[in-house]
Amino acid sequence: MKRRFSRQINIGGVKVGGEAPVVVQSMTNTPTQDVAATVKQIERLASAGCELVRLAVPDMEAASALKEIKSQVSIPIIADIHFDYKLALAAIENGVNGLRLNPGNIGGKKKIQEIVAAARSCSIPIRIGVNAGSLSRDLLKKYNHPTPEAMVESAMSHIKLLEDLDFNLIKISLKSSDVLQTISAYRLLSQQVDYPLHLGVTEAGTLISGTVKNSIGIGLLLLEGIGDTIRVSLTHDPVVEVRVAYEILKALGLRQRGAEIISCPTCGRCKIDLFRLVEKIEDDLSNITTPIKVAIMGCVVNGPGEAREADIGIAGGEGHGTLFKKGRVIKKVSEQDLARTLTKEVRRMINE
Repeated sequence: MKRRFSRQINIGGVKVGGEAPVVVQSMTNTPTQDVAATVKQIERLASAGCELVRLAVPDMEAASALKEIKSQVSIPIIADIHFDYKLALAAIENGVNGLRLNPGNIGGKKKIQEIVAAARSCSIPIRIGVNAGSLSRDLLKKYNHPTPEAMVESAMSHIKLLEDLDFNLIKISLKSSDVLQTISAYRLLSQQVDYPLHLGVTEAGTLISGTVKNSIGIGLLLLEGIGDTIRVSLTHDPVVEVRVAYEILKALGLRQRGAEIISCPTCGRCKIDLFRLVEKIEDDLSNITTPIKVAIMGCVVNGPGEAREADIGIAGGEGHGTLFKKGRVIKKVSEQDLARTLTKEVRRMINE
């Protein structure tokens, strides 16, 4: 695939756009003013591979907490600001690496000027975040309801606000809970500007429905070369958002991180508890970062033959299974030892 050209920005040392890899982002769901809980969650996100993290800043207490949080974590922090420009100024003062705001709801050009001046002095990028559910009344009147065209017009008006102030450290998102609407909006905007784009399907829902919506929306756009950062939105632990994000990137060949699990859906030939095995092995390998392809197959029909391209894997029998590498059987293993044997061999291969 050929990636859309976008100018590059730097968010706390993480390059976004240009030839940089697609960056994985998430958002904390702890109260930001609870420094200990927020730091703990950010550390979990970072361990899972999160490269940028956004924090809600609903009040001055949360803004004040950013300084202490920033001093305890290693990945860049983006402050999520709505309505009150003073929160943006406080967030910048307390060391955040980026802002996410909607310039249209901050309260006038003078307030935007103050934010831009502070952001410019610290080289802090601003993400213009447009959501279908929060378009202005004028745009809703013009288009009757949220449309991709309305979202793009909203984004372009906000972009102009910043460009008129000679500010171009900009990233843009156009999110909707409607997958097709989201895709159309990003396609339209990508033809009009060269700023980096942050992809996501907002309010995507629970683990299963949300994963499907995000995979289609984000995945299709990435396949077309559109997108520089991504956030998988799920009503779930944000660490899971990061894991799903990497699975999308791995499936498209854009990023490689950790174990890629290949496992069969099972059938009547399966004589072992494959569901339990897969869950345990996936959990045991969740903290590795080295790319490796691991097959977990229910019977000898699927493994090692159909999983020949895996680096390592197991295939079940009745009360036992076989361990194989690159399609070659290494040894026979009892069912109770399959998970332990496989994870041990994976870690040995990685260390070698």
